[in-house]
Amino acid sequence: MEKIDALASLGQAELLKPARVRAALSANDRLKLYLSVLQGADDRAGKIDAPALDLSREFSAANVSLPWLADLPGNAYREGKTLHLPEFSRLKALLREDIHTMARPLESEAEVGARLQHWDAWLEQLPPDSLAAGQLEALTSGRRGKEDSLHVFIMDLHKALNRLAAQLSSENIDGAHVWQLDDADRPRVAAFMRGLNRTRGLKLDHPGLDTAATRDGNRLLLQNDIGTNDAHVLVLQVEDLRISLTYSDLHRQRFAFFQQQLAEVGASWSTPQARTTAGLNQGDTYYVGIADFDCGDEDALCTALEGIGARIVFLIDWNRARKRLERFVAKADAAAILGEAAKRCVGHMSWLAAGGEKLVFGAMQALGPDYFRLGDQLGEVMGADRARAFLLDVMALAANSLSQRQPLALIADETRLLLARYMRRHDEFDLLSEHAAYCHAIAEGLRDALAHGHERDEKAARSFSERAKDWERKADQLVMDARARAEARPRWSAFARLLETADDVADALEEAAFLLSLIAADHHQGWRGDVRQSMQLLADSVLGAVQDHVKALAIARDFGEDSSAEDHEEFVAALWRVLNAERECDVLLRDVRRALAANVSDAATLNLSTDFAQALEAATDWLLATGYGLRRLAFSRVGVGS
Repeated sequence: MEKIDALASLGQAELLKPARVRAALSANDRLKLYLSVLQGADDRAGKIDAPALDLSREFSAANVSLPWLADLPGNAYREGKTLHLPEFSRLKALLREDIHTMARPLESEAEVGARLQHWDAWLEQLPPDSLAAGQLEALTSGRRGKEDSLHVFIMDLHKALNRLAAQLSSENIDGAHVWQLDDADRPRVAAFMRGLNRTRGLKLDHPGLDTAATRDGNRLLLQNDIGTNDAHVLVLQVEDLRISLTYSDLHRQRFAFFQQQLAEVGASWSTPQARTTAGLNQGDTYYVGIADFDCGDEDALCTALEGIGARIVFLIDWNRARKRLERFVAKADAAAILGEAAKRCVGHMSWLAAGGEKLVFGAMQALGPDYFRLGDQLGEVMGADRARAFLLDVMALAANSLSQRQPLALIADETRLLLARYMRRHDEFDLLSEHAAYCHAIAEGLRDALAHGHERDEKAARSFSERAKDWERKADQLVMDARARAEARPRWSAFARLLETADDVADALEEAAFLLSLIAADHHQGWRGDVRQSMQLLADSVLGAVQDHVKALAIARDFGEDSSAEDHEEFVAALWRVLNAERECDVLLRDVRRALAANVSDAATLNLSTDFAQALEAATDWLLATGYGLRRLAFSRVGVGS
């Protein structure tokens, strides 16, 4: 079915005139091809030794690609005066469909209607796989005489269509076919086309985006055919400073995507309605909705029209791209990627043209089993956020490369390098950094707790202890994740061991938070003298060591052969500060013990306070051990020994 059926279902009769004429002229080209095929079959069947008929130019000109139709002349044979035609029933259906399409713009003419009815009924009663000599003559003869023929009817329709087309304006505004416009309409059509043409190139050679415009009473009407599906239509009505856009789509998810796109330019959408129209979209359900734009002035109206036009290209093959992306990420993430690709004006068509999912699978395979095993989903290995970022970068890479006419092999190579950078830049270090963040949160909380006197505030100390326990459990989960990954991927082993060491830091800090809650409960007889000050100095030093650990991780995650000397120096300096902090905390722990011995006589307070200080100091011992492991790992990345 033609897209004009969708326009009819949306009630836009004025737009049907040129659309139906164009559709009829295309049907004329196809009908001529069908008759040529029949004539070729007749010739071929009468001359067994004749060379195969080459109608490739005719097929191309008519934009028809039907292998069975191209093979029909070679498969035809004659038995007496009967021409046997395998697949003729299919050709008969095409003849009937296109004769209706060709006659539709002229259906109000009585003679046309009568002849159409005659030939439709005549075609219907033909046998499914053969033609008698008289029937073939009635189909293909171009001679005018007493008897009408289908060929003559087609020629008469063509002449009438040319006369009708001449009555319609042939004005063109930046690619839009327009007629009967007012002067005020032209800048509005130009604004719409400005947006459409700005992004048109992103569809590559895919058909679609043809635009027609006309005036219907007080309204300017614009129609865009988007792509090739008959139910995928967009119609705009512009009256005064208000735009009303009617949109139909057979995919509910793509409809939602377009709703979000137009919301960016001020659309207010009605609730989409599901429809089924006989003869349209093969009888399947499609969705129709209306978006209204209320504009303050003419400039705002033209801006909205331009914004609408610029976003239409992203609907083409949207569903195909979504399905391919879902092989790597979740459904919601796939839709989000397409939305962001549209916002960046890179789209998805270049990615599809460059190989789509094959491009990504090839990059995953190139990295090898240390990174990806058979059956792994990209989002599960990289994490959803990074997988989205990577796929977006691949789409941008493909769009940029194809715009520069780069070969597909180069795009594939660049995609592999891009994935390698993503995997080096992130993966294992994400777990280490997230774990370090939990350690930092507990260490900072301990420092602040002492600064605010939580050793005397039971409620505050207990609340912080519970938060610290929650952070420590989350840190434990990261260790278990690393162990699980190490079992599947050997390269994770070193990171898993390092994370296990770092987890002792979290354990020691959480233990200190718990002991502080006990001190604040019933066992605090006062930190007199220098006790409180020495405890605060110890907590400050521990926090400083954790901060340097976080900094060292941030530098190490980007280590490689191209790392700068400044990065190397800062990394080593951060590790040395951790070493110095561990030594300093040894001294501060002794200061705490001296202060406790001199100022605290209560046994419970003395024991709990000593254990609290020891837990803080133990955290720096494990930080130092973690630093040594990180040093070995980082140095191996730049190709030097530890």
